[in-house]
Amino acid sequence: MVDIYIIDLLVIGTLLLMVTLGSGWISRLPLSFAIIYLVVGIVLGPYGFGLIQLRRDDVFNAELLQRLTEFVVIVSVFGCGLKIVRPLRWKDWNITTRLIGLLMPISIFALAVVGKLFLGMEWGEAILLGAILAPTDPVLASEVQLTDTNDQDELRFGLTSEGGLNDALAFPFVYFGIYALKDNNWNNWLKDWILVDLIWAIAAGIVMGIVVAKGVVWIDKKIQKRRPADELMEDFVALSTILLTYSITEIVNGYGFLAVFVAGLVIQRSYQNPEKPLAQLEFIERIEKLLEVGTILLLGSILLFQPMLNYGAQSLLVIILLFLVIRPLGAWISTIGMRNLKFPRRKLHSGARWLFGWFGIRGVGSLYYLAYAFGNGLKGEAAEQIAWITYSTIVVSVLVHGVSATPLMKWYERNIASKTNANPPATIDEFD
Repeated sequence: MVDIYIIDLLVIGTLLLMVTLGSGWISRLPLSFAIIYLVVGIVLGPYGFGLIQLRRDDVFNAELLQRLTEFVVIVSVFGCGLKIVRPLRWKDWNITTRLIGLLMPISIFALAVVGKLFLGMEWGEAILLGAILAPTDPVLASEVQLTDTNDQDELRFGLTSEGGLNDALAFPFVYFGIYALKDNNWNNWLKDWILVDLIWAIAAGIVMGIVVAKGVVWIDKKIQKRRPADELMEDFVALSTILLTYSITEIVNGYGFLAVFVAGLVIQRSYQNPEKPLAQLEFIERIEKLLEVGTILLLGSILLFQPMLNYGAQSLLVIILLFLVIRPLGAWISTIGMRNLKFPRRKLHSGARWLFGWFGIRGVGSLYYLAYAFGNGLKGEAAEQIAWITYSTIVVSVLVHGVSATPLMKWYERNIASKTNANPPATIDEFD
């Protein structure tokens, strides 16, 4: 009898070979790699060959899911930071400020209202649902993110920076929901939540992201002057920066996700040789792609027909409202009065505003927050309800956003981006 682990390796190796060699064809189709991984995960799960079993004897291994998704997210948000070369000025990050400061709270509050009014949840459960589903995903959104460090497109920049930041900045609301689950009297913990989970953790994340990244760069430069590192090993500096930044920030009770994103921004700006951060970005993207395979395979393997059917009506309500109402309207409200960065006299194109609303891709970040909630007090019927709504929402997002990303972005590049980046027509004022 062949060990199941060996068969898993055989299947995953075959899958990697097929998607790698077929990537030239797949990338031209309205089909994301995540869809392929999801289908294979279902085939390998309990409805197929049963080769991947995250759930044994009705015991769900939430810790494994949490640790895997945690690592995937920190690698991905660091990559988001490395992609961004835009100056760190308020006006240049206006779209990010709007997406994080307006759209994310709107999404969390609106989802919480849906949970309370239509799903029969208590406020703590409803806020937790909103916090789990509000963050967009930096892992599955490569089609709509910045393509390289020279890409300055406003839509791609906004979606990249949003994905890099909101996986961190949703954490205070996750804590809020968890505290409310444990104690309905908000007065008992609200002050500590504001001081520790909101102010301190965010500040610590920003500071530690800067300090640790600067420290790594300083050490790197000092040692490289004396004796250059082996070329094959040098890119591991990026991975060490991620792990050091995340772990040290978590030790001081800061938000590690935020710190790692900030570290990516710092690394991008700290080397005189632009090839160094570019090489790190290429290395990180390869790791991210490999981790994406494992995570989406696991997602497919934990899906069960009966629970998804039991919560199907609730999931469908959340999905329709989130994808077609809450996110689009929230994005439209958040970008009111938004001007084109290159040409301030032009308003942000309405098509770009609607695409911000559509590309609210849910994925690995939501899986992480769900697994984290499992380990911190979410249990019973509320856990089942939130879990299966979350799984269903991610699956639908993988499918609909995976299918629509390529044609919509091609349409955007052809009809909006090309015109937005062109020189504006001259006006009388400009000749005065």
